[in-house]
Order: sequence, then structure tokens, then C-alpha cells
Amino acid sequence: MTPAATPESSRTRLAVLGSPIAHSLSPVIHRAAYATLGFDWTYDPIEVSGESLPSFLASLDSQWRGLSLTMPLKRDVVPLLDWADPLVGLVGGANTVVISDAGVRGFNTDVEGAMRSFLDAGIGQLDSVWIVGAGATAASLMVASARLGATSIEIIARTPAKAAVLEQLAQTLGVSVTVRGWGESPASATPPTAIISTVPGGTMDLVFEESLRTSTALFDVAYDPWPSAIASDWYTAGGTVISGHDLLINQAIAQVRIFSGGSPDQPLLREADAIDAMRSALELTQQH
Repeated sequence: MTPAATPESSRTRLAVLGSPIAHSLSPVIHRAAYATLGFDWTYDPIEVSGESLPSFLASLDSQWRGLSLTMPLKRDVVPLLDWADPLVGLVGGANTVVISDAGVRGFNTDVEGAMRSFLDAGIGQLDSVWIVGAGATAASLMVASARLGATSIEIIARTPAKAAVLEQLAQTLGVSVTVRGWGESPASATPPTAIISTVPGGTMDLVFEESLRTSTALFDVAYDPWPSAIASDWYTAGGTVISGHDLLINQAIAQVRIFSGGSPDQPLLREADAIDAMRSALELTQQH
């Protein structure tokens, strides 16, 4: 006898996975969103490494609805998926997993979250972009930048050889890319539309001229601690700053869309209220 399909309403467990994971702010904002939207779901941080991810996924029962993933699990999960959104293949990682009778399905909401963060800051068109860092987050921000019109991207990497994957991605996206080392001069004297830092914690020993900090927007994906050192430099110069908090919330609301309706493109009822609740919860957490 074929077992009956699990009613989706009975799938109430969600979690964010990573190692380390205790510092994650995802439970704070997801719980705030679910409470506002009336979803009777739980969302917990769970310590899971790349090595233990396969056995963890295999152990999930019919109570589970979905997962949020931090690095390096975003890449580790890809071969374990039964289905992946095309964006997962393009970026090379999934930060969102849906558990269902149809199997384990993977999505990437980092790209959508980054685009929404730029738009929320009033930046709807990019031309040239500098990206500091060459990891998986840089890949998502590269795709987001290209989708907002960027045609020229410079990668600033401590180890330029690690940017090879990003160079291949740039070819796929049809954008020109230049890779330079930490201390090397820019390839162009023209200031970029935006500088994107994907360095954990926002800590770096790069120095950007004040004229650049006043004329070019900074998107720093870091959020702990906040403001980061580079964001503080931008604030001091009176420049435009998009914070990791913006990205955190915008990628998370796309995850809630997926967990509730199966698609990142279908807005939620009372979505604006959920976003307000997430921001308030985040601000309250930062005050303590």
C-alpha cells in the first residue's frame, strides 16, 4: 500500500542549520514573521556540519517543512537535492530547502534578497560594481548586480586564484570581470556604482578614498557586529550604506514565501506587516 501524502498543514518544524550557528539571527526574525502571519510553526538553530548534513536530512520526518542554510552548507546541500531551482545551479548554492512528499527541494533567496536591498535603498540600476571577496556570497551578489544592469564587475580577492569560479559565472552572465589582489589598483579610474563587501564581519585592511565613500554606495553583507569597520568609514563620510540586516530580512521574507506557498515570487498576505515585525525584532535584539 502506498502511504498517504502528508498534509502540508502538519509540517510545522523549521530550522536554520550551520556550524557554528548559535550566533544566528534567523530564529529571531523568522519567529517574528510567523507570529505576525499566524503560522503555528517552530524555527530553531541546529548545529550541523557539512559531514553530518546527509544523515541529518535523511532523519527528517513528516513534521518538517523547511530549512535555512548557512555556509558552507549552501554548497554541500546541492548534490543532496531531489530538485533545484535553476538559480541554485547558476549560483552554485542553495540557502533554502523545502521538505515535502515530493522530496528535498532547493532554492536560493540570496539573489532576490540582494536585489530587494538595493531597490529599498533607491538603487534600481547598476553600471559597474566592485565585489570584495570571492566566496559563495560573492556569487549571489554578482548575479544580483547583473540582474540590476551591471555590465562591468571587479573582484577584489586576497587570493585571486579563488575567483576562478566567479570569472566563469561572469561569462555565463555576459558581464566583463576583472580580478585584482588586495593591494592592487583598480582597473578603471571611473568610480563604480556600488562596492559590495562580502567579507565576514566586515573586517578588512583595505582603504577607500573619501571621495569614493561619498559618491559610491556600500553594500556590506556583514551584520555582526554592526556597524562594521568599513560601514563606519562610509557613515563618517556621509555615504550611502546598505547593511547586512537589509539582506538578512529580504532573503528571509523570500524564504517565508517559499515555506508557505512554494514560490519566492508570490507575495504574502500582510507581507509588509511581517517585514516590520522582523525589523522590530532585530532592533530589539541589537539593543540587548
